[in-house]
Amino acid sequence: PTSARGAPPQHHDGGAAAGDPHRSIAVITAALRDSGGPPPLEIDAPMVERWLVTFIRDELARRGFTRAVLGLSGGVDSAVTAFLAARALGPENVVAIRLPYRTSSRESLEHAHLVAQALGIEERTLDISAAVDGYLAQEPDADAARRGNVMARTRMIAVFDLSAKHQALPLGTGNKTERLFGYFTWHADDSPPVNPLGDLFKSQVWALARHLGVPEVVVGKPASADLIQGQTDEGDFGISYARADVLLNWLLSGYTPADLVARGFDAAEVELVRRRLEGTHWKRKLPTVAMLSPNAIGESYLRPVDY
Repeated sequence: PTSARGAPPQHHDGGAAAGDPHRSIAVITAALRDSGGPPPLEIDAPMVERWLVTFIRDELARRGFTRAVLGLSGGVDSAVTAFLAARALGPENVVAIRLPYRTSSRESLEHAHLVAQALGIEERTLDISAAVDGYLAQEPDADAARRGNVMARTRMIAVFDLSAKHQALPLGTGNKTERLFGYFTWHADDSPPVNPLGDLFKSQVWALARHLGVPEVVVGKPASADLIQGQTDEGDFGISYARADVLLNWLLSGYTPADLVARGFDAAEVELVRRRLEGTHWKRKLPTVAMLSPNAIGESYLRPVDY
């Protein structure tokens, strides 16, 4: 294994003699960084495209699928996922579902249609208003957050049902920034078993989108979950994606909040990102199993693909 910068890991055992009960416990640590700083956020877009196209193709083949289905929202993340899937599987093997609620913006529907038309993929529109309102009629006190979560989970019900109909594997569309901020509905956006964009920060998704030829009207608009009229991602965050990605990149590379403040980053923004990152870790984990046997599923019983 290597560190993020390619340096081999170093073995440190505290330098004590073998058998010394007081010596430090042996650990594996990455070699110290050179002059300092995380890996650059800039990506080699053609290489990333090739990697993700191969990833989609391989993951579907490993699961016995030749087709994919995804929710097409009109935003850049689902558009990029659709572009990659069409190149990996052929446009005839990609099913895109538009899933508007009655308050969804007309612009989002038009942009989703624009992407589907550009790719020549199958497109369906299923209005989720009746299903959502039918449930919420029994929970009239639901606040905006609960209502948004019901919409997101209803959309995923539709995607998985159409997966069964079309024998097509659902593809996730969440990016790394959203995932690290916990900015998704649990057991909704995070449910699809394959996610091509999950290790790309939002700023990297934008770069890949422009390389792939996603229509600029989709790439250039403010990101929004489109759950509440007028809502934007960055308005919810309290920080821009560009700033959040920089800070997340430093924190994930092993630097502490104090390190970042000492390097001149805004202390309030660093604390905001730290709270988001640490406070949502539980959302990024699978259900915790209470182990009662030596072969608990997901804990001890792991197939080779899980390693």
